[in-house]
Amino acid sequence: MMKKSNGKWRMCIDHTNLNKACPKDAYLLPNIERLVDGACKYQKLSFLDAYSRYNQIKMYLPNEDKISFNTEDANFYYKVMSFRLKNVGMTYQRLMDKVFRNLMGKNIEVYVNNIVVKSLDPNDHPKYLSEILAELRKHNM
Repeated sequence: MMKKSNGKWRMCIDHTNLNKACPKDAYLLPNIERLVDGACKYQKLSFLDAYSRYNQIKMYLPNEDKISFNTEDANFYYKVMSFRLKNVGMTYQRLMDKVFRNLMGKNIEVYVNNIVVKSLDPNDHPKYLSEILAELRKHNM
């Protein structure tokens, strides 16, 4: 347990050995410069931060016990991905690519948990935002 700056306590788990044992995920993150260039000619931009990101990715059931920890009273395991795991960024990007596969490059750019909604015509922007938010709701995000 570690004390946070606001005085509350949080539990910290060292994933060093687990991360050493895991093979690196070869899924490529998008090139951030290309994403910025892809948004520069648009009239209207909205920036969304999916700050709850990794807490939304369910653990693969056979792997839940690999991220377990115990206390004096019981054993516990994560049902969702812990943000300190080695491949969590690539796993989240893969999820976002699947969620937005029909919209990518048209009116949205996604880099891990950062979403840019873009519109050439500002009058179309509310429609694009509605589409993207509906897609997030559809996938319980």
